[in-house]
Amino acid sequence: MRSDSTPPINRRDRRLAARRTRRRPVTTAGAVVLGVVAAAALTGTAPAATASPADLSTATFSLASSITPTVLAATPGPEKTEAKSAETAASTSMQAATTVQNDIAASGLDIGQPATVDTAALQQATDRLEAASVLPETFLPALAEEVTAASVAVDQRVAELRGGLDAAVAKKAEEEAAEKARQEAEAAKAAAAEKAAAEKAAAEKADSSSSSNSGSSGGGGSSAPIATGGGSGDNSVAGAQAAARDMLASRGWGDDQMSCLVSLWNKESGWNYKAYNSGSGAYGIPQALPGSKMSSAGADWQTNAATQVSWGLGYISGRYGTPCGAWGHSQSTGWY
Repeated sequence: MRSDSTPPINRRDRRLAARRTRRRPVTTAGAVVLGVVAAAALTGTAPAATASPADLSTATFSLASSITPTVLAATPGPEKTEAKSAETAASTSMQAATTVQNDIAASGLDIGQPATVDTAALQQATDRLEAASVLPETFLPALAEEVTAASVAVDQRVAELRGGLDAAVAKKAEEEAAEKARQEAEAAKAAAAEKAAAEKAAAEKADSSSSSNSGSSGGGGSSAPIATGGGSGDNSVAGAQAAARDMLASRGWGDDQMSCLVSLWNKESGWNYKAYNSGSGAYGIPQALPGSKMSSAGADWQTNAATQVSWGLGYISGRYGTPCGAWGHSQSTGWY
């Protein structure tokens, strides 16, 4: 006899209980798969995983075959759009980092700090965002924010390096300008000294000539001659080089310096005493800028190759010491 406190179990109740028993392993396996997928996306890996209902022996699930990517679908939602924008910004930041590092290396300048940008964190964050394509869109905003923050950090470092490079370039330009001004001042001083010496010699010669004429004839003396650079009057290339060789010898310079001088002025003017650079205004064999500077060596500086050579050697001596010094500078910078 059945107790009155125990309700009867009919066939319908037994069937529902059996169905619930069969569904429970499948539900559990689905939860396992979703957890593995989330872990794979957030760590940047995608290992294959298997699960089976009940005794794990009758069903197999593969991430590679059972999960369909959802990011960047045909109609992306705001989360996907934000993720795509973050990826684009990350790519731009990575390119900027590469560019500034290459620019610094090419300049050869010391910018006062390590010329590197650490992009490892940005790369890792981007990889995690890309791997999240197998997750629901609700996972994307947090990952996109991580990429954006890493991009900002890289951009700030790029800005620091770019500012350092700009400052180094400006400093180098200032130093070069100061050095050029110093050299020009020294050359001008040397030219002025040479001019003063030439004027003194001309005055002494004029005084000597005047005294000689006055003593021999009793008549009026002749006027003082116009100072010139001397030479044979041969303005050809050979004539100009012959005058230069004589002047080098008087300065104690040998054939090695003559060889450098020939190379230097071949490059500048081809030893043409009428050579004129319409772009800069430089003139003559030494390409004086302006050409009127050569008047310190003689009033005939426009028509006498020897006068131009004399001025040019004075300029070289004052600024570079020797013709080979001037030629070496010209080879390294393109000018002297």
